[in-house]
Amino acid sequence: MKSYSISEVAKELNLTVYTLRYYDKEGLMPFVERTASGTRLFKKSDIDALKIIECLKATGMPIKEIKNFIDWCSEGDSTLQQRYDMFMERKASVEAQMEELKKTMKLIEHKCSYYKTALDAGTEDIHKNNKIEITI
Repeated sequence: MKSYSISEVAKELNLTVYTLRYYDKEGLMPFVERTASGTRLFKKSDIDALKIIECLKATGMPIKEIKNFIDWCSEGDSTLQQRYDMFMERKASVEAQMEELKKTMKLIEHKCSYYKTALDAGTEDIHKNNKIEITI
């Protein structure tokens, strides 16, 4: 079975070696094996687990809660409900973030249109009698 160094994993996941060491220090990588001298040896499954950690981080989940998830995974089937509930909560959180981003995009698109029209006219005065309403 192929193993990967910490620098190979960092490059693969677009992370720093420092970040991976921090994750390890915080207990997010109990699954990673080490050589007798302490060098981390990553397997493909470890990289997949790190992708899940990065996904959870991207949703805004704190490291402490990600650690709870990792612990639940280590505990096995008895924690399936907690893991399911956690991912359902994350899903709802991401959906809410997406709705907020849609509102943000609507405003940005409005301002792009506003400035394009002003640029084409050579002045913002074009908008004085043309108030565009935008609801957010």
